Amino acid sequence: MPDSPVLSVSSGLVRGVREDGIDRFLGIPYAEPPVGEQRFCAPAPRQPWEGERDASAFGPTAPQAVYPPTLAPYLPTVEVAGDDVLTVNVWTPSDRAERGPLPVLVYVHGGALSRGSAALPGYDGTTFARHGIVFVSVQYRLGQEGFGVLDGVPQNLGVLDQQAALRWVRREIAAFGGDPGRVTAMGQSAGANTLTALLALPHAAELFDRAILQSGPLVAQPPKKASRMTRAIAKRLGVAPTRAGFAAVAPADLVAAQTEVAAGGSPLGRGPTVALAIGGAAVPVNPLDSLLAGAGRGIPVLIGSTSEEYRLWFVPGGAIDRITAATLALARMAARVPKRVLEAHRRRSPDASPGQLLGEVMTDVLLRGPITRFADSRTDRGAPTWVYEFRWRSPVDGLGAAHAMELGFVFDLLDTPDAIALGGPDGPRALADAMHGAWVSFVIEGDPGWERWSSRRPVQAFDADGGHIDYAPRQDELAGLPEG
Repeated sequence: MPDSPVLSVSSGLVRGVREDGIDRFLGIPYAEPPVGEQRFCAPAPRQPWEGERDASAFGPTAPQAVYPPTLAPYLPTVEVAGDDVLTVNVWTPSDRAERGPLPVLVYVHGGALSRGSAALPGYDGTTFARHGIVFVSVQYRLGQEGFGVLDGVPQNLGVLDQQAALRWVRREIAAFGGDPGRVTAMGQSAGANTLTALLALPHAAELFDRAILQSGPLVAQPPKKASRMTRAIAKRLGVAPTRAGFAAVAPADLVAAQTEVAAGGSPLGRGPTVALAIGGAAVPVNPLDSLLAGAGRGIPVLIGSTSEEYRLWFVPGGAIDRITAATLALARMAARVPKRVLEAHRRRSPDASPGQLLGEVMTDVLLRGPITRFADSRTDRGAPTWVYEFRWRSPVDGLGAAHAMELGFVFDLLDTPDAIALGGPDGPRALADAMHGAWVSFVIEGDPGWERWSSRRPVQAFDADGGHIDYAPRQDELAGLPEG
C-alpha cells in the first residue's frame, strides 16, 4: 500500500501520509482564507485547487498569543504561520474500504475562544482511528477575528466556521471512509461552549447526530456584556468598533491589544473576556434557554466536567491563597448564591480555604448547576443523556482535578507533552482505558456504557480505579443555585 495515499474531495485532490495502519490528511481547507475581502465575513466556500494538495502537515493556526507565564507550563501553544486557518484534519484507518462506512468523531478544541489549535499533540486522532473511527479536528477563527462584537460583522464568526466545517464533514467524509449519517461532535471548554450553541439551533441535526460536551459553559452573554472586550480594544487602539475600524488593524496587533486588556482576567473572573454573544444566526438566543425549552432533545448527549475545574486558574500564580473570607462573601453575593449553598460546601469540606470554597461555588454556578439542569430537562424526553465527573487528582503543582485534566485520558495519550504537563508521567492506565473506551463506545454504539440520566441522577465518577456511579452527588450544593 502507498505511503502517501491520495483522495478526492470536492475542491480537489489531497495527498496524505500512511503510517502504522492509519492514514492522516492534515490542513484540508473547508472555506476560503478569512483575509482581505473575506476578513470579518462569514466563511466562504472553498474554491477548487489544481493538482494534488499536500496534506501531510497541519495548516496555519488562528492568530493568538501564548498563554501567560502562570499557565504556559500547563497549556502549550502551537503556531503555524499563514492565512489559510479554516482547515480540518482527518485520521482514518488504512483498511477502511474493507470495513464499510465508519462512524465519525469531529473534535472542536478549547482555549477560551482566544487560544488553542487542532495541531496540539494531545489532540492526535490516531487513538480513535485505531478503533475504526474516522477522526476529524477543526480549526476556526479565535479572538476578535472570530468573536469580536463589531458593527457590520456577523456575530460569532467562529461558530459559523464550525458550522461550515461540520457541513464539510457531511459532504466529504465518505471519501475518507466515514459514514456521514453517524457524526459525533465533541468539544472541550470553549469548544464545548460553541457546540452547545450549535446543539441549541433548530437545524442542529443537520450538523451532527451525537454530542460530547466536556467542561463547557452552556450559555452566551448579552451583546452589551459580550462586547466589553471589543470596545476596550477599540479604545486602546483608537479605532471604531466596526468592521472598517478593526480591518485596518493587523491581526497580530489585535491579538496584542486583546492580551493587554485581558491581563489579570480569567474564565472565573468578571473582567472583559472573549465570549459568545447572543444575537445573529449563529447564537440567536441564549443556548441554555433553548435547550431547557426542548432544543436538541433528539440528539444523544454525553456531558460532564472535572471536579476541581477552578484549580487551573486559581492555583498557578497563587491566587487561591490570596482570596479572603471577605472576597468570598462579596463574590457569593454578586453571583446571587444563597448562604446555604456555601454552608453545604463547608460541610462537605470543613477544612477548605476561602479560595477553595469560592472555586467550588463558581464551578457550580458556571458548570455543574447548568449541566444538571440541562440533563434534568431531558429526562424521559427524546434522546438519552449521560453525565460524568472527572475526579482523579493530578500530583502536579497542586492542580488536582483541574480544568482540561481529563483530555489525556479521553484521547488515551498520557505520554504526550500536553498530558504530562498537567498530570505528570504516571497517570493511571486504568482511568485512560475506561474513559477512552467509554468515548469510543459512545461514538460507535451511541452508549458510553453507564446508566443514562434519570430522576436518580446517575453520574459516572472517573477516578484512578476507572470509575463508578454516584447518584445525585453534590445535591445539597446544587439545590440552592440561582437559575438565571
